[in-house]
Amino acid sequence: MRKTATLAITLLAAVSLLTGCGSEKKDAGPAKEPAAPSASASGAAKGSTAKNKGVPHQVVFEVGGTGAAQVMWNGNSNHFDQVALPWTKTESMQLVDAELKVGVTVSVVPGSVKDADGMLVPAPCTIKVDGKQVADNQGGKSAELCKYKLTD
Repeated sequence: MRKTATLAITLLAAVSLLTGCGSEKKDAGPAKEPAAPSASASGAAKGSTAKNKGVPHQVVFEVGGTGAAQVMWNGNSNHFDQVALPWTKTESMQLVDAELKVGVTVSVVPGSVKDADGMLVPAPCTIKVDGKQVADNQGGKSAELCKYKLTD
C-alpha cells in the first residue's frame, strides 16, 4: 500500500511539474494577428530565424504492460493521455539555438498496471534515441520516471 501511495504522489508531482512547463496561454480577448513562427525542440519552423541547428534525432517512448494506463511524455511538447498498452510513440527532434548548449530533457511517466498479485505497480518504460536505449525504469521495478537529457 505504501508503494502505491508513493507512486501516486510521484506521478502527481511529475504531472504538476510537466504540465506547468511549456503550457500554452489561452487568450480570451479578441483575436490577434498570429506571431511570427518560432523554433521548437523539433527543429526550426518554416520561416524561423533559428540560426544554429543540431542533428535530427529519432526519440522513441515506450510503455509496456497490458490493458490501459495514463501516460505522460515530454518530447517536442508535453502530452498526457489514456493509452492502450503496450504503447509506443516516436518523435523526431532537432535541437536549435540555446538548446544546443543546454540540451532538452525528454521523459515518459508510465501509469500503473496490476502485477501478478493484483497490486498496482509502475508500468515498464523505456526511451530510445537513434535506436539506442538510453533510459528505463528496470522493467517497472523502479517508481522513477524514464528521462534522458538529449544533447548534440
